[in-house]
Amino acid sequence: MPIISQFYGILIYMYKKLSGKHKLPHFHAKYAEFEGVYDFEGNLIEGNLPKKQNILVEAWCMLHNEELGAAWTAWNENGEVIKIEGLR
Repeated sequence: MPIISQFYGILIYMYKKLSGKHKLPHFHAKYAEFEGVYDFEGNLIEGNLPKKQNILVEAWCMLHNEELGAAWTAWNENGEVIKIEGLR
């Protein structure tokens, strides 16, 4: 699971497409002991992050929606890791 972005202590990473919950396009955000799974629209699917970090992840997702789709495709089709700029 490569880290594709990081900002303000938040790590963003992807798993390969598998069955079950990992079949649909999504990413994971980890902050300290918290972890959330998000779709590419910024909706929290599973888990939780503190409110401030959740807002940051949602904002980041909205800024990089198309890049997330490209990263998902590249990672799942040929194992290429595409890094996405974090928030500043």
